[in-house]
Amino acid sequence: MSPAAGKDAPLRVPPLCNKCQRRRVAWSKPRVDFCYHCLPGGPFTPPPCARCGSTTDYFSQGLCQRCHPRAPEKIGSCKDCLAWGVFPQHNFLCWTCRWWRTHYPRGVCDYCGRDTTVGDQGACRLCLEQARMLQEPGRALDLAGANKHGQQLFFANMQFQRFNTRRAELPPRRVNNWKTPGGWGRPGPPPKRLALDEWVQPTLIDVEPDPERLLQRALIENSELTRYCAPIVREHAERFGWSKKQRNDVVRSLRLLQTIRDSPTAKIRASDVLVLPRWGGSIASALDVLEAADLLIDDRPRPLELYFTTRTAALPPVMREQLETWMNVLLGGATSAPRQRSRHPLTVKTHLRSVVPAVTAWADAGHQSLAEITPAQVRAALPEAGGSQRALAERGLRSLFKTLKARKLIFANPARGLKGTQLNGTVPLPMDTALIREHLNSPKPVIALAVALVAFHALTAKEVSELLLTDIVDGRLTLDGRVIPLAQPVRERLARWLDYRQQKWPNTQNPYLIVNQRTAPRLMAAGRTYPWQQAGIGPQKLREDRILVEVRATGGDARRLSDLFGLGIESTNRYVDTLGHPALTGEDSQVPGTSTPT
Repeated sequence: MSPAAGKDAPLRVPPLCNKCQRRRVAWSKPRVDFCYHCLPGGPFTPPPCARCGSTTDYFSQGLCQRCHPRAPEKIGSCKDCLAWGVFPQHNFLCWTCRWWRTHYPRGVCDYCGRDTTVGDQGACRLCLEQARMLQEPGRALDLAGANKHGQQLFFANMQFQRFNTRRAELPPRRVNNWKTPGGWGRPGPPPKRLALDEWVQPTLIDVEPDPERLLQRALIENSELTRYCAPIVREHAERFGWSKKQRNDVVRSLRLLQTIRDSPTAKIRASDVLVLPRWGGSIASALDVLEAADLLIDDRPRPLELYFTTRTAALPPVMREQLETWMNVLLGGATSAPRQRSRHPLTVKTHLRSVVPAVTAWADAGHQSLAEITPAQVRAALPEAGGSQRALAERGLRSLFKTLKARKLIFANPARGLKGTQLNGTVPLPMDTALIREHLNSPKPVIALAVALVAFHALTAKEVSELLLTDIVDGRLTLDGRVIPLAQPVRERLARWLDYRQQKWPNTQNPYLIVNQRTAPRLMAAGRTYPWQQAGIGPQKLREDRILVEVRATGGDARRLSDLFGLGIESTNRYVDTLGHPALTGEDSQVPGTSTPT
């Protein structure tokens, strides 16, 4: 039922069958919208392949999946190394040649004369593999002699069996060389010092670089920067257990930075590193290497500065300057009279968030400066409903006008005498036991361990993120002078996480118990929000639930709660007061598997 397929006619990817949407249409010239199984009056048995005669795996246009040039199972040779066994979905490239195209430039091979990707020694991958197959142990590669009489082809994506010579018996390996405009040459030993200019001519017009030209220049880049940072990259890779891919990404990032920076003798700005992912570079590891080499200019704006710029962009210039002065005093403190201590950035952001709505309303009303604000306008700008929002607004406005009055930027303090709103204490409530059990049995080991540590032993999110591997010995956790015997369910989830950690990051040197993809190659904690955002459960609510269980089990023994969970007097009384609360007189919220400690 199908016409003969022409061998020289160009074939395109045939469309899917209109009925089943799984198989390709029977043929496309003349056009048919159904496969052989869905043809009206069918199903029909597909004919044998017109080229190989196969009666199975029919694809379309009289050809099977092995013979049709647009079939996903069409097997061919690699475009670069001519290895057999690649597929069209990978652009007929083997895995190694795909890596070569991202790390080496395109050129003419010095040994076979083919126009393809050329490696360090001026040879394509086919010539290089031929020389490696004929290489004698302890001898250097003879590229010219090995490729003199032709090459032996091979199968794609297979590991070659190298000689079993020990590394200690081989000569020391030289640093990879790059192709320079004058020919092929080695970069030589890394320089001990870099000549850096203190003054740099600023650019007149910022022009976005051409991605193709940038990648090609980065492939052949060979400067003192990359050679100077090469020992630092190796040291970081060995110290933090970097993978080969991560180390190659850092080297590529350094080449890109050398290509895009304004001056070849200037330090590198952190803002230039932040744009590297668009060209396949890395940020965090490159910043670590540049900081260790003392070549980094950290011009990254702090998150609070970005928040301030975004929220105050529409304010009048005078108001913006007054708010900026207030923020700088809160962040850095004041050493001249009147002196003031610096505040935590989170506190400053809370104050700023509570003040900006009132200042924006005054600016919309036509005010150009905070010196025009009266006490009546301050009271009118406060939220009508009581609670935390009104209390935060009162604290922020008092801090703002007090600082401006001390710096003589306003004549009078309109927030003077403003009374604070009394906040009612919150009552800790139990959680749903089914929700806790679901996260305890999470398929992700890190979530199961973090939830178990909080649900059984009431650790805080900060304590969980800062736990070290050495803090747990023989099933006992040492935390702030307290020795906590871990419950059996916690030990089981701990063993599961340690097995997963060793399998996922076998070379990591991170001393913290919980690590992730970002912190595994470094010596830093994962952060308080990991893995709680991924789990979708609040650690503070989980901790409160565990303490409430202990309050019910002990009858409100304040001394026992303080010793067991490390609580202060006010925090202990907050939980003890829940015994007589009407909302907590029902059934106890009990964590699965918990028992009252003795």
